[in-house]
Amino acid sequence: MKSTKNTICLWYDHDAEAASEFYANTFPDSSVGAVHRAPSDNPSSKEGSVLTVEFTVMGVPCIGLNGGPGVEHNWAFSFQIATEDQAETDRYWNAIVGNGGQESNCGWCRDRWGVHWQITPSVLTKAFTGSDRIVAKRAFDAMMQMKKIDIAAIEAAIRG
Repeated sequence: MKSTKNTICLWYDHDAEAASEFYANTFPDSSVGAVHRAPSDNPSSKEGSVLTVEFTVMGVPCIGLNGGPGVEHNWAFSFQIATEDQAETDRYWNAIVGNGGQESNCGWCRDRWGVHWQITPSVLTKAFTGSDRIVAKRAFDAMMQMKKIDIAAIEAAIRG
């Protein structure tokens, strides 16, 4: 990973390497970089065990820290993944939820490590951010009834 001044650091109990490999295998423009081992024993691991993993998720630089138990991910941080069609939406949603994750409402889900994701079709974002507030409300109201976003239902709501 190239040197950057801002990197997202995600805390994992002990499996940052497995999480980073899952992300690299699931999302384009994602990869696993350097794996750094603990130089000595510490409260969360033993000398030589994986301490941090450098990785990218769709071009966003991240570091996975094996910090040990007791720190939980929450809704205050999520990856928002923009999708162009239902097949892409389904692919990411099913990869996350189908591999030990959990679905939630309005296009949100959580992976098996507790990291939150928003799988958001661009048609939904365009409806929310457009100048037609009636269209925005219809799209929003339709989304509020969904777990995984159904693009056809959003498009129907937009049309009224």
